[in-house]
Amino acid sequence: MNLRRLEVFLEFLIFGVIIGITEDLIVIQFATEARITWSVFLIVFLVSIPFAFLGEVLIDRVNFIEILRKIFKIKNNQKISASKNNGVL
Repeated sequence: MNLRRLEVFLEFLIFGVIIGITEDLIVIQFATEARITWSVFLIVFLVSIPFAFLGEVLIDRVNFIEILRKIFKIKNNQKISASKNNGVL
């Protein structure tokens, strides 16, 4: 991994952690009556790290567009062949 890719990876990882912390604190504030303390913040921080890492490593590496194209191409081909078979007795 070159230095530029590592830099981009860390930028997105840090951004993912910050977004994860923010959304978790918002949920805690609205869904519970718990006070946001440093211990709550630390727990939220520790929980957000693995999700940000998984999001960066797994989700960003998978080409979902290509997967969806393959799925819909298969379904379209099946529909076309099924309609041709229904028309011919």
